[in-house]
Amino acid sequence: MDPIAIIEKYYPKDTPLYTIYMEHAKAVADKSVELAKKYPELNLDLDFIYEAALLHDIGIFLTDAPEIKCTGPYPYICHGYLGADLLRKEGLHRHAQVCERHTGTGISLNQIQERNLPLPHRDMCPVSLEEQLICFVDLFYSKTKLGKTKSIDSIRDKMKKTKRGSVKKFDQWCKVFL
Repeated sequence: MDPIAIIEKYYPKDTPLYTIYMEHAKAVADKSVELAKKYPELNLDLDFIYEAALLHDIGIFLTDAPEIKCTGPYPYICHGYLGADLLRKEGLHRHAQVCERHTGTGISLNQIQERNLPLPHRDMCPVSLEEQLICFVDLFYSKTKLGKTKSIDSIRDKMKKTKRGSVKKFDQWCKVFL
């Protein structure tokens, strides 16, 4: 499976959006693999982690996020399930799960219903260690501040301020993956 070929189906090379996408995805993929290699006892699937991390945001082009050159009709929060739908059509069901479950620290069915989020009514929280690792690493990298890594404190502060993501889950992941 060639994740770059799949990305290039939806993101034309030599466009600002392609550059933003690839820089972010590569940062998440490289760091995810680096952390996975630190813990061989976890038996993480390194090839899958790299591929899935490159593809985790494949749905952003379908969203309305002009600050990252996305001009689609959907709210940005929808990019996970939209990307999952694209990857399912490619036959990549396991990779699709990462797309759908990577937003914040995951989004529960209860949160979707309570907040009336424009998402399908199903649980969207990472399950496997590979999913959790990619979700965790993604929190450190923004698409608007490429090349910069967020600090643990800034991630916690943003979660507390916006009430998006679970600080408790993030802290648990810090203990597992750092």
